[in-house]
Amino acid sequence: MVTHIQSDFADALLDPGQPLPRGLTSHTAAIPARRFAVYRNNVVTSLVQALRTRFPAVDRLVGAEFFAGMARVFVSEHPPRSPLLMTYGDDFPDFIEGFAPAAELPYLADVARLEAARTRAYHAADEIPVDLARLQSLSPAALPGLRVTLHPSANIVRSTHPIVTIWAMNSGEVALAPIADWHAEDALVLRPEMDVEVRKLPPGGAAFIGALARDAPLAAAAEAGIAENSEFDLAANLAGLIGSGLVTAIHLAEPDQEHTP
Repeated sequence: MVTHIQSDFADALLDPGQPLPRGLTSHTAAIPARRFAVYRNNVVTSLVQALRTRFPAVDRLVGAEFFAGMARVFVSEHPPRSPLLMTYGDDFPDFIEGFAPAAELPYLADVARLEAARTRAYHAADEIPVDLARLQSLSPAALPGLRVTLHPSANIVRSTHPIVTIWAMNSGEVALAPIADWHAEDALVLRPEMDVEVRKLPPGGAAFIGALARDAPLAAAAEAGIAENSEFDLAANLAGLIGSGLVTAIHLAEPDQEHTP
């Protein structure tokens, strides 16, 4: 019986079309419809605000009114499954992708994916990146077979749109301006220390890092980058790999020569 009461209450809480939960009473009214409506509105408003806090660039792109309407539809269809509202909205980007009124902004879902990745990176486990001197001390002959462990906060978001530029312009990172060169951008989202960083990956970089994440040796990861984009520059990607703090451990082909931070 308790389960039915809780289910009825949850259904009615996010759907105004549902009848009042069975057994609901109020000391001021026999049928507390108005009180429940106020409570429902407060709950929905709180969830919409949680989404607005997590996806500020999306909010800015579409405007407060449109965002509120879109978020309310999402809330009604995707109620939270966890009491931790900081993680609410993981499936919001997929919802946006199928939300017909947002179809005129085909990049919006990918911007949302970038913002969702920023939250995941912020709450990821802490790890100390490998010291630059450790990497510089390696023999060039050891590099092809080198494997790495990537930082737990690392996320790659791929898009056919310039999402890093769009996000940066709508998050206060850079000034708003027309995007003259509209092309695909892949983002690396990372929190090597206290702050979450968003970096635009160079050509082939996403394939390169993705291969490393799947435990491919450096040579095979480089081949993946080249296969995806003929402009792949191993030196530039290695510099980004080292400079970003993305690597937390390095492993040579021989177990007894393993290097860790």
